[in-house]
Amino acid sequence: LITMKLLARALRLCEVASQSLVAGQECVGPRERCWAAMRVVRTRTELLQPGHCVITMGRIMRPDDANVAGNVHGGTILKMIEEAGAIISTRHCNSQNGERCVAALARVERTDFLSPMCIGEVAHVSAEITYTSKHSVEVQVNVMSENILTGTKRLTNKATLWYVPLSLKNVDKVLEVPPVVYSRQEQEEEGRKRYEAQKLERMETKWRNGDIVQPVLNPEPNTVSYSQSSLIHLVGPSDCTLHGFVHGGVTMKLMDEVAGIVAARHCKTNIVTASVDAINFHDKIRKGCVITISGRMTFTSNKSMEIEVLVDADPVVDNSQKRYRAASAFFTYVSLSQEGKPLPVPQLVPETEDEKKRFEEGKGRYLQMKAKRQGHAEPQP
Repeated sequence: LITMKLLARALRLCEVASQSLVAGQECVGPRERCWAAMRVVRTRTELLQPGHCVITMGRIMRPDDANVAGNVHGGTILKMIEEAGAIISTRHCNSQNGERCVAALARVERTDFLSPMCIGEVAHVSAEITYTSKHSVEVQVNVMSENILTGTKRLTNKATLWYVPLSLKNVDKVLEVPPVVYSRQEQEEEGRKRYEAQKLERMETKWRNGDIVQPVLNPEPNTVSYSQSSLIHLVGPSDCTLHGFVHGGVTMKLMDEVAGIVAARHCKTNIVTASVDAINFHDKIRKGCVITISGRMTFTSNKSMEIEVLVDADPVVDNSQKRYRAASAFFTYVSLSQEGKPLPVPQLVPETEDEKKRFEEGKGRYLQMKAKRQGHAEPQP
């Protein structure tokens, strides 16, 4: 009886918190703690405004989320980011009467890991819809790290993800996305520009992904062949969505794991993810496929390493389909000392013409991003 009374009281608190949040009020005290695990803010209108559909998730970081130095794997953070994005975009795409669907991840824009997260800290992941086209949803995700002993919080990640709604009845059918109402016309115009830019880049990247990472016998240290690595994974039910296709977050976590192995092999120190260039998902991966995640070093600066990661899917139970490229991205890692200070990175020695070409392309991306960061750092007049 006591248990039933406590449960009833908790449900009433959650209901009050939910009503307060829908009304736009701030929730404090026990109500906020009751609602802290997942919080959704929505208007009562059929057409939502950007920022009016928000979800927040939180989870404490455990030892199995981190490396031997206690730094949380970048892939763990990426998986949490994708989970929040998938929930909010799927909920939005099913907000109106019509055919039911699940939102599938199509692309992740560049995301920087602004600060390492450690074991025992709480990750707060918040996601909001910022733009919708006819067949896609843009979701902005922020990650805050909280030290629960001191109460201090800091921003660790900001990411932009794009989803497309796939019908539950026919996975090859892309449904229309319910529109949102923009408070300013500039919001819609800026969103449309971002949409067109990512769509073009995703198509260009797909055409560039024809090569395969080949193993080399007895490679020399500091060469591409010396540190390149591959991971083979059989896609099981726990990896998949309701459609029977792999979660984007699962794929990203495996990609980060391989990139981390490449970085560690190259510099033989503690390494952490510094940033991830745009991750493009070129095709869906079905349950039962064998995926090969391959990583190779493409460029090194004095204190950073760029690693290209390719994901190939082999539908072993379907003889009618050949092996195909499913996803690709560039990960950037930095080397850290035991005190967490940046260390110099051994310089990569490209050997073949293709390796030299990829090195120059990586150098171009590095210089472009460095100039962009310096531009943002300059004081405004």
